[in-house]
Amino acid sequence: MPLFSYKAVNSQGETEEGIKDALNEQLLITQLQSEGYIPIHVKPANRGSSIGKLFSAKHSKLSQKDLTFFTGQLAVLLESGLPLDKSLFVLMDLAEDNQPLTKLITRVLEKVKGGSSLADALERRKSADRDIKRRGIFTKFYLNMIRAGEAGGSLGEVLTRLSEYLDRTQELKDTVSTALIYPIILLVMSLASLFIMLTFVVPQFTEMFESAGKALPISTQVVVGLANWLQSYWWALLTVIFSITSYMKFQLADPIKKKVWDGRFLRLPLAGTIITNKETANITRTLGTLLGNGVSILSALVIVRETVDNLVLATAIQDAEDQLKQGKHLSDALLQNALFPKMAVQMIKMGEETGRLEEMLLRVAGIYDKQLRVAIQRLLAVLEPALIITLGLMIAGIIVSILLAILSVNDLAF
Repeated sequence: MPLFSYKAVNSQGETEEGIKDALNEQLLITQLQSEGYIPIHVKPANRGSSIGKLFSAKHSKLSQKDLTFFTGQLAVLLESGLPLDKSLFVLMDLAEDNQPLTKLITRVLEKVKGGSSLADALERRKSADRDIKRRGIFTKFYLNMIRAGEAGGSLGEVLTRLSEYLDRTQELKDTVSTALIYPIILLVMSLASLFIMLTFVVPQFTEMFESAGKALPISTQVVVGLANWLQSYWWALLTVIFSITSYMKFQLADPIKKKVWDGRFLRLPLAGTIITNKETANITRTLGTLLGNGVSILSALVIVRETVDNLVLATAIQDAEDQLKQGKHLSDALLQNALFPKMAVQMIKMGEETGRLEEMLLRVAGIYDKQLRVAIQRLLAVLEPALIITLGLMIAGIIVSILLAILSVNDLAF
């Protein structure tokens, strides 16, 4: 039978780890539970290595994965009946290979033992650590969710919801980033191929063309001239690229200018649809999760607005807040802005009318997660062939221009 390594909490609240054989992971979990243990994780014994542990220990900053691990494992421990301080102590042992996370848990545990709530301890940790404050790993949304869970006596359940939310949010980000990897690689390789042909291949024929004593075809003159320019002024091309990148960073760093660019991004074909679907899924999931944990809709909208990357949509959320204060419904406020998909707004309206707004918001998030994937697939279906065809035409143009010049030289020789 295969071997599995495990970590579990015994009846005294202490962590134990070891290796056992079992038919599969689920059977081992059941066996541990029958023996009075609370399983933390079970995995095949051959996975992972000391090299991996050494590598993870070198990370000096908390990542989104650290936050997801912290939230999910703490939820498991609390749902298993352990008190908060004991759960944090066990979690500190589980994260022994991750120094930044261990330091976080240690400081939070000290605050909790001193009488602070978990939300207050995390908030103080946020203000005490400039790195975490800069990266915003404990967002206002996260802290308010925990605060609502502590007030309602359901911290374990809230942390479970938070863990699911973080997993789905990370999955959404991974979907977008993964989808862009191939087009970016294709674009970089295309530009590199053109650069190599123009700077190394074409110059090999230049001397032969010059000694022929005959005017070259126009296409060949253009290619040779471009190759000579790149050889002499390649640094100018890099300067232009650096200048454009710096200009865009400067523009996006200014909220007023960023809002203008965000509006332009929303109007782009396909890309605008992707941005709208991504933000709609993020807004509805965050709002639905907050409402489901007892946060008022006005407070929830303030928190949601801080999670929106696109400033045009963030302004629309702020307008919705103002209209809600005047007694209007959320769906009417969103419909008036005409920025959000009509289907999403109609589903929100249905949720308001039936008193199931939280459920409907989460359903909208699921729908637009799927639509985001479809939109990305459509963009790739257009982008990938366009890049391949463009690269093929440009390389073919260079080759044809060289062949025409060679044929003209041969004609001159005969």
